Amino acid sequence: MKKILLFTVFTCIVLSCNKRIVELPETTNQDILEVVDVSPIYIFYDETKPDSTDFNRKNMIGTTNWLINIDKRLTLKQILPHLQYLQEKRNKDGMHTNKNAKNYFTCSNPEIQNLAFIEFTEVVYESDMSKMVSSDYSSPDYHGLVRFNSLEFIKMNIASEGHGVNEKYNFDELLSEINAFTKTGRLIIKMSFNSNLSFQDYISIKSRLLTMNSDSLKILNHEIIYN
Repeated sequence: MKKILLFTVFTCIVLSCNKRIVELPETTNQDILEVVDVSPIYIFYDETKPDSTDFNRKNMIGTTNWLINIDKRLTLKQILPHLQYLQEKRNKDGMHTNKNAKNYFTCSNPEIQNLAFIEFTEVVYESDMSKMVSSDYSSPDYHGLVRFNSLEFIKMNIASEGHGVNEKYNFDELLSEINAFTKTGRLIIKMSFNSNLSFQDYISIKSRLLTMNSDSLKILNHEIIYN
């Protein structure tokens, strides 16, 4: 029987049957600290073949919550096909589905030295940049298109009726700018990510944005992973 062992510092998950390790991404988020009725799924990083992945979904049961354990060293380009597969599989109708079951990324939270989970059940992953176009600039809301090339090079276009901004930021500057807009109105943003970003960087971005969640900020569930 396959056994899962957690390191005491909660940075890795080890499959004891073959000593395979997943280095979990770190998060500061503490919104979800426990998930029950789960199926663990793994996407491994191979140090001997860093351009490849090993997608282990043998334990995936459609009626359970899925805990997706992804090695933080992998890039979005490497994991995108697997994420798209999982989301499509979850959304398929069938007699063995559970409409209340959800998908979560498994993370390590060093502040509490325990696991934390980030839900992504409703996220739709795309690779077509043409879908970054905002659907409605005529509303009174601000509409933002955010492009994460890296944590130090981010472009944001904000548009509303009679207003436009197109600037480059690092991550902290971007968060300050988003906060400024939400103080004067409602901001709706769609995000895109360079496919060469590490999964750790992706989780860092998601974690910080979760802390800004409010009625004045809406982050759309369609995310673009671009080359």
